[in-house]
Amino acid sequence: MSAGLRSGQVAEAAGVNVQTLRYYERRGLLAEPDRSNGGHRLYGEEAVTALRVIKAAQRLGFTLEEVAELLEAGRHRHGRPVAGLQDHATAKLAEVDAKITDLTTVRTALAAAVETGCDDLAVCAGSPCCPIPFTDLAEEKRHAGPCC
Repeated sequence: MSAGLRSGQVAEAAGVNVQTLRYYERRGLLAEPDRSNGGHRLYGEEAVTALRVIKAAQRLGFTLEEVAELLEAGRHRHGRPVAGLQDHATAKLAEVDAKITDLTTVRTALAAAVETGCDDLAVCAGSPCCPIPFTDLAEEKRHAGPCC
C-alpha cells in the first residue's frame, strides 16, 4: 500500500482540526480514505486541496450544503447538466448585495441615532424625529422639547 498522509497531517496542512476533517468525510465532502494495515486513515494530497477549497468556499459565504453541490457539479461536468460555480456564485452575489443593502440601511440609522444624540431607546422611539427604524411599532408619544 502506498504511503499517505495521516489525519493529523492533513488537518494541519489544511488549517483545520481533525474533527472537522472527519465531519467533512461523514458529510461526503471528502472521499473515504484508504486505510493502513493498522487501520489508520491515509489521505492523498488531494484531500488537503479539497479541504482548502471547502474552507475558501465557506469564507465566500457558501454553506456546506452549497459546497457539496459545487463539488458534485465539478465531479459531473461532462454528465448531466448540474448548476456549477457560475450559477451558485451569481446567486451568492445577489445574496451578498442584498445583505450590503440591509447593512447600509442599518448603518445609516445607527449613524443618525449617534448624530441625533439618542441616548434612551424607549424615549427616542416615542419621538417623532427618532431616526431608529420601526418607530411605528412603538407607542406614539408626542412630547415637547428637542428630539430624544
